[in-house]
Amino acid sequence: MTDDHLALQEEASHLAQQFFGDDVKKRAGFIERLWDTYTSAEGKDFLLIHNPGGWGCTRLEGCLQWERSVVEGVSATVEGLGYRLLLTQYFRSGDSWWAHMRDFMKEARFFFGARSLGAEIMAAELRFVTRHIKNLKVLLIAASQGAAFSNAVMRELGEIPQVYSIELGIFFPHMSRRVITDRTLAIDSNGLMPDPMSHRNLWAGFKAYITAPFRWVNYRLRGRPEKFTYCINAPGHDYNWKYPEVQQRITDFLTTRFGATSKPGGGAS
Repeated sequence: MTDDHLALQEEASHLAQQFFGDDVKKRAGFIERLWDTYTSAEGKDFLLIHNPGGWGCTRLEGCLQWERSVVEGVSATVEGLGYRLLLTQYFRSGDSWWAHMRDFMKEARFFFGARSLGAEIMAAELRFVTRHIKNLKVLLIAASQGAAFSNAVMRELGEIPQVYSIELGIFFPHMSRRVITDRTLAIDSNGLMPDPMSHRNLWAGFKAYITAPFRWVNYRLRGRPEKFTYCINAPGHDYNWKYPEVQQRITDFLTTRFGATSKPGGGAS
């Protein structure tokens, strides 16, 4: 390992100490994730980070089809502009009922306005990566509660010019504190119908959540178990890449901000 890498690992360790103190396991997990992101992003033009909706723990292959379609559409568009990219995910919670119960109060506080420690941690990681990979651009992609988390990260980062965000269908309680700059694309409608979760349609939102447990049980009784999030049916709260307005607005955002690379074979200009 070079002296530069040793210095970077020491800096990562110092960051971990700031956030996690004497918790050896959490410090180690932070350092491992940060170092893996840094080394994987070296030599790339873009780091695309998907913040999953819901509890923030679903791997891409398990996400709702429309959420996957946006991530895949953004990735294809960036690659089509001639850039080399790394696509990764940032998980806010563990994927178990115990993890959900453990994190329930934290998520509830964030939903109603509290600052997010997770957003502060992610912002610190992005400061580290963008400080040490000079030409790297970071693009956050998220929907629903993931979009609210992405916006919280953007607020923590302030005016760091390398980080951008695409935020779809943010829940209405987050609207009053949402910050939008020229590095943020916020979409609150799929172009087909209003999003009840963004536009404070409380009855539609209530109905979607109150009927979800019945759908979940029904699927299990029929021998076709589904994740609970798949059972929440809120028409308008989906942003499929195939919807013309969704695809057009995202494509316009990417091409306007980044254009096409002038370097043969990729590479940011």
